[in-house]
Amino acid sequence: MKLPSLQRRTLMLIGVGAVTAALFGYVVLRSGPLAPVAVTTAAVEARSISPALFGIGTVEARFSYKIGPTFAGRVAKIHVDVGDRVQAGQVLAEMDPVDLDARIAALDAAIGRAEASIETAEAQVDDALARSDFALAQAKRYEELWKTRAVSQVAVETRRQDSQVADAALSAARSNLLASQRDLQRNRADRDGLVKQRENLVLCAPVDGVIAARRAEPGTTMVAGQAVIEMIDPKNLWINARFDQIAATGLRQDLPASIALRSRAGKGVPGRVARVEVLADAVTEENLAKVEFETLPEPLPPIGELAEVSVALPELAVSPAIPNAAIQNVGGKLGVWKIEDGKIRFTAVQLGAADLEGIVQVTKGLKVGDRIVVYSASRLASTSRIRVTDNPAELLK
Repeated sequence: MKLPSLQRRTLMLIGVGAVTAALFGYVVLRSGPLAPVAVTTAAVEARSISPALFGIGTVEARFSYKIGPTFAGRVAKIHVDVGDRVQAGQVLAEMDPVDLDARIAALDAAIGRAEASIETAEAQVDDALARSDFALAQAKRYEELWKTRAVSQVAVETRRQDSQVADAALSAARSNLLASQRDLQRNRADRDGLVKQRENLVLCAPVDGVIAARRAEPGTTMVAGQAVIEMIDPKNLWINARFDQIAATGLRQDLPASIALRSRAGKGVPGRVARVEVLADAVTEENLAKVEFETLPEPLPPIGELAEVSVALPELAVSPAIPNAAIQNVGGKLGVWKIEDGKIRFTAVQLGAADLEGIVQVTKGLKVGDRIVVYSASRLASTSRIRVTDNPAELLK
């Protein structure tokens, strides 16, 4: 039977609406907000973690030297420039001696005069000694003559007095000789002091090294202790590294390290933790350590260059481990989305050490073999449906 045109139109509209509704439902369930979320998964593995610390540091000279005068003066000459390699004992700069040379010459003259005074005093001592011996002999001879009454007692007393006078003159001559010797010692000590001061005006390299900085130019007046030249020992460079205190557990001396210099991106240089500093940086909340090169790279890196330092910690025992990308913060708790019977459930976990490959220990909350979500195309919720995929590109759609 042939339907009226109105009914046919109605049935056609109903059919079109049904198809449209079916297509809309399909789109909503497959690619709309109710569509399953594409995820990649991984199984909890039993593996040993080799934790490592990562820090940032700068290249520093282990030994540096600030060379300057020991008393105030004016720079006369500078013989080196920044970057020059110098040998131990090489003259780097000279200070103006002002009047030191004249004072040393004056002391040389004073020393000569003191030496001449000593010779005169020694001659006086010899003369006084001879007079004393003669006077003593005369006194003894007169005493013998007095016993036979060949001379008067007054003559004997006169000879005794002459002997005492000669002894006093000898004592005075010896005192004069001692004073001249002491003057000579004082003048020589003064001269030695001035000579050492004069030597200190010549600034020499204490070791083989490289000039790092010139802090003054000729004509500059320097105070005692102020550096004119700074030099370093290029054979002893290390990294002043900083590590976040939260992750610095286990940092200690002699641990192996890898140093990646900023100018040599991707090329790690083997190193070793030489020292862990006692004082930490309370402002940045970082622990400090010195990391030295096992073999110095060539060419030598400039002082102050940035470097990335990775310190390998001792390997830990086998335990459950997961990628740290799977860890989520939901409701203020750290955990993972665990897959059970095709559905997801948020499971809180306790974490242990982690390595630089992104693998972290799980000390509580998961067991080996559990399936977890690693990456998802959108944020997950307990009501989300998932679709497991092995193609990471689908997560970006």
